[in-house]
Amino acid sequence: MTSIIYFSLKINPLLALAASIGSAAFFIADGFKKNAEEQEKRLLSPNVSAWSKILYLEILDISFSIDGVIGAFAFTLSVPLILLGNGLGAWVVRQVTIKGVNLVTKFAYLKNGAMYSIGVLGSIMILESFGKEFPFWLAPLNTFLLLGTFLYLSYKQIKAAEKAK
Repeated sequence: MTSIIYFSLKINPLLALAASIGSAAFFIADGFKKNAEEQEKRLLSPNVSAWSKILYLEILDISFSIDGVIGAFAFTLSVPLILLGNGLGAWVVRQVTIKGVNLVTKFAYLKNGAMYSIGVLGSIMILESFGKEFPFWLAPLNTFLLLGTFLYLSYKQIKAAEKAK
């Protein structure tokens, strides 16, 4: 991060400011995530009220929405598309949470695919801020290929585990 800020100061001081704000926002969001994981463990106990679980779900939706809006700018600057994508994303998160997190945890490699995808996407955004041009379809293609690959690997692992039983 220090290198990015150093080189961006030479190009545009606002770019350096944006990088430092982004870094700070990441660490704040990461702190919220860690806290949410601890709260989730507490919420899984049977003596926690349904209202607590609903409140937790709403906070989870808010955090995904904020993160989604920021990440959506990597794909498009179209506000209607961002709203549509985040609306669908919030609905999917709610459905997955309601239907059962156990289904998603079966896919062992899916989280890795998401992290690699975000890493590549972040690299593209950083390089674009320094003037490098990429075709508009590269970021979505990266996401679909990496998530598809890791989803396939997870599915393959599930099938292998079922055969082993």
